[in-house]
Amino acid sequence: HDATTTGARRMLLWPRFPKSATTLEYASATQGTVRGDYSIAWKFEDLPDDKTQYNSASVRVRVRFVVPPGGEGILRLPIATSSKTTAALRQALVFPDMVSAKSSASRECIRRRKARLGFSYNWEYDRVSKLWYKHENGKAIGTPCQSYLFHSSLEDTKWSDAIDTTLILAERSDTPIAPGLYEVLLTNWLLEKEVEGTGRIGNLPEYYNSDDLGPYCKDSSTFEWDIDDGTHII
Repeated sequence: HDATTTGARRMLLWPRFPKSATTLEYASATQGTVRGDYSIAWKFEDLPDDKTQYNSASVRVRVRFVVPPGGEGILRLPIATSSKTTAALRQALVFPDMVSAKSSASRECIRRRKARLGFSYNWEYDRVSKLWYKHENGKAIGTPCQSYLFHSSLEDTKWSDAIDTTLILAERSDTPIAPGLYEVLLTNWLLEKEVEGTGRIGNLPEYYNSDDLGPYCKDSSTFEWDIDDGTHII
């Protein structure tokens, strides 16, 4: 959970989710700056007990992010997966003790690792069948740990009234964010089957060889990088 690099004072907060909960159920990232850490985390909620529905269920997505004192954030919400999707934003009324939350979450993660509470599989690519498959291992090889932004020590956080940001979600507009801890709740988020990869890990042609390049791809004819050209950030 600790940042190992230092970034700029202004940060784009653009949460992206997998199509299916079979791929990931939660994720997080932290970027350090000279003024403090920017962090963002998300998790799927209300997942069905039947995991065969992880490709089709309608769920909630809870996103939390923190902008450090003296920093500036830009919130860019992802493309809604359904016309019924709604979004609401709220802010912590008092900046919580993030240092304690991070330390507590780190200790819990270390305990889980020592107890080998990981997962006993990894994903492999079969070049003959050209399909990904789950390879079972004899021991736990990793330990999934939730972000400190969802640690139980923050459960008593006092929040402002939620602001309906569904229109911002629909219009694909960016929102300036002042320092603080924030939470976005997306409802009626529709899961779907994940794209089948036919390339190497981290190089899925099905993502970038697409007719639908998304609202931020201004010029698909050039390889010159521009932050507004990003379609899939993984």
